Amino acid sequence: MKALVKSRPEPGLSLEEVPDPTIGRDEVLIRVLRTGICGTDLHIYEWDGWAQQNVPPPLVIGHEFVGEIVALGPDVQDLAEGDLVSGEGHLVCGRCRNCMAGRRVQCARTDSVGVNHPGAFAEYIALPATNVWRHEAGIDLDVAAIFDPLGNAVHTALSFPVLGEDVLVTGAGPIGIMAAVIARHAGARHVVITDLSGYRLELARKLGVTLALDVSQNDVMWAMGELGMKEGFDVGFEMSGKAAALGSMLGAMCHGGRIAMLGLPTEDFGIDWAHLVTNMITIKGIYGREMFETWYWMSVFVHSGLDISPVITHRFAAEEFEDAFAIVKAAECGKVVLSWAER
Repeated sequence: MKALVKSRPEPGLSLEEVPDPTIGRDEVLIRVLRTGICGTDLHIYEWDGWAQQNVPPPLVIGHEFVGEIVALGPDVQDLAEGDLVSGEGHLVCGRCRNCMAGRRVQCARTDSVGVNHPGAFAEYIALPATNVWRHEAGIDLDVAAIFDPLGNAVHTALSFPVLGEDVLVTGAGPIGIMAAVIARHAGARHVVITDLSGYRLELARKLGVTLALDVSQNDVMWAMGELGMKEGFDVGFEMSGKAAALGSMLGAMCHGGRIAMLGLPTEDFGIDWAHLVTNMITIKGIYGREMFETWYWMSVFVHSGLDISPVITHRFAAEEFEDAFAIVKAAECGKVVLSWAER
């Protein structure tokens, strides 16, 4: 089969012929139709320090996908050939304390599809049946392909109640924009999103945020004044991993404010701990999706009218992966989708 492979410990990827995956008794074989490119994939493409520490070449990469089941192991009971599915990319051990308690998102020994386990940038992928999510009929294939990052956004956005609250989102990447849209869909009053990219801020405006703020022109306190806010933001989503963004968010939170932090910093930095303590601010780290409650919420949102399709701005054939990664690296895009096959 064709697959995008990190074949050597150096920058770049290659489209290669590799053996078709085999399935075990409790696994399914999925023919991949569409895949989404993630920031993680860009890290692997560029072979940065994080990738060097976590990715074992040669490896088929990629973890955002939609496909159809073409074969099932003999122990698989509740799925069928032809089902349209995506997959939870975190493969949990099932035996650690958190797994045994039903907190699989907090598994102490997680493997990750496309990072240290064969991935989805290929014509076929094998997955445990317990990691498979079956889509409802009629879902758009491109939207289904990005359920994994949509799950990150939903997990972040619903970590704290947002109904009637004022929400600040720092970082207008695709997941940040989706989290902002989810907060509006879930009943937030004001949703302000910040970034330096004019392209992504305009995309956020098109999707209906209250205010998309270029922080090189105005700060968050200015935004509060524009919206007539008196006591700060109730809930924050930190999606950028940048020290300046978290610092500005902490300064803009109300007393007792709550921050869900998905952005992954690449370096150590300090914060004003005294401000955090005296203002009783909560910061919660977010990683991945709650299995499978987040997936349920995603399906409910999509089928109740949440339209995230405008977040998908570029589409390429799988063979055009170099052009696709160039667009992602330039950050002049929302989500970028690769097409592997038609249904």
